Amino acid sequence: MKKLLWMGCLSYLVIGIAHVVGGALLEQLIAYYGITYKDGGQWIMNQFIGFLFGVLLAPALTSKVGKRGAVLIAMALLTLAEAAYSLLLPWGWMLAFAPIAGIGFGMTEAIVGATIIDHMKGKASAMSRLETFFGIGALFIPLTAAFLIQQHVWQLSFPILSALAGITFVLWLTMSFGSLDNSLSPPQRPALEHEDDREPEAAIPSHKKSAGWLGYAPKSIPFLALSAAFFMIYVGMEMSFSNYLPSILIARTGMSDSTATAALSLFWGTMVLGRLFAGIIADRIGYARYLFITTAAAAIVFLGMVVFQQQSLLMILIALSGLCFSGVFGIALVYANGLLPGMTERTTSLLVALGGVGGAVFPRVTGWLMDRFSTGPTLYYLSALVVALLVVLLMLMLAGRKQANHKNEKEVAPT
Repeated sequence: MKKLLWMGCLSYLVIGIAHVVGGALLEQLIAYYGITYKDGGQWIMNQFIGFLFGVLLAPALTSKVGKRGAVLIAMALLTLAEAAYSLLLPWGWMLAFAPIAGIGFGMTEAIVGATIIDHMKGKASAMSRLETFFGIGALFIPLTAAFLIQQHVWQLSFPILSALAGITFVLWLTMSFGSLDNSLSPPQRPALEHEDDREPEAAIPSHKKSAGWLGYAPKSIPFLALSAAFFMIYVGMEMSFSNYLPSILIARTGMSDSTATAALSLFWGTMVLGRLFAGIIADRIGYARYLFITTAAAAIVFLGMVVFQQQSLLMILIALSGLCFSGVFGIALVYANGLLPGMTERTTSLLVALGGVGGAVFPRVTGWLMDRFSTGPTLYYLSALVVALLVVLLMLMLAGRKQANHKNEKEVAPT
C-alpha cells in the first residue's frame, strides 16, 4: 500500500508541474511568439480540453487495460507532448500538442486519485498527501523557471518536465505493488457459457432499474450537480489565478519577469504548507466545515487583493490565498465521494472532468480581460469567482445534508 501511495505522490508531483508550467512561462512565450494574452489563454484552454477528454476517457480505458495500463498511456502522452514543447515549434503546433499534454495529466489525475481514495478507504489525509505533492510540483517549476529565465534558457523547463514524466512512466512499468497488482490489472470477466446463465430481467432489483443519470439515484442528482459546479468554478479560478499571477504582478507592481515568476512559488509554497495539515484538520472538524472556513477566508483575501495595490500587502495576500485553498480540491473530492458511495471512480472522473471544463473556459476569459482591461477588472473577475464558489458551497452543504439523510435511510432500509 505504501509503495502505491508513493507512486501516486510522484505522479501528482509531475502533473502539478504540468498544470503550472504554462503560467510560469507565459510571459516568455508571449514575447517569443509575439502573441497576445488571449492567444496564451487559448493554449491553456487547449490543454484543458485535452484534460477533459482524458478524464472522461479514463473509466472506459481502465476497464480495458487496467489502471496501471491507463496511467502508462497517460504518462507516455505527457512525455511526448512536453518533448514537443521543448522544440519550440511554430505556435500552431504548440496549440496542437496542448490537448495531448492535457490528456496525459488529466487521465493521470483521475485514475490515481480514484485509486488512492478506493484503497485508502476515503481518508482525507491520504488524498491530502497526493495534493501536497501536486503542490510541491507546482512550487518547483516556478522556482526553476525563474532561475532559467535569469539564465536566458527558460525553454529548458519543458524538457525537465518531459524527463520527469518519462521516469514516472518507467517506474509504473517496472514496479511491483505486491498483492495490489491484481487490482491495477485489467479486470477479468469470464464469459457466460449459456444464454440461460444471464440474470433474468425480473431478477434485477427495482432500485437498479430506476437508477438515474449515469447510474446515480435520482435523489443524488442535485448534490452531484452542485459538486460539479463547485469543481468547475474552483479549478477555473485556480488555473486562472496561478497562470496569470506573474503577469498580474508585472502589470500591477512593475516586478521583473523572474521575480514575478518566483512570486508564484509563494502561492504554491503556502499551498504545500497547508496541505501538510489539511487532511488531518478536515478529518477532525468535518469536511463540510473545513471547506466553508477556508473558502470564506479565501473570499475575504481576494477582495483584499482588489482593494490593496502595495507590493508587500499583495505578497501577504497571495501567501494567504495559497493557505486558504490548500485543501479545497482534495477535501471536496473526498466529501463528495463519501456521500456518493460505491461510485468512486465515476464520481472522481466526473468531478475532475468538470474541473477541466472550468480550467479550459475561465483562463480563456482571464486572458481576454488581461488584453482588454489589464489587471484591475481581472482581479474583480477572479474575486467574483471566489465569492461565487462560496455561494455554491453553501448550497452544496445544504444538499449534502439531504444526501446524508438519504444515504442513512438506504443503509437502515430492510433488504
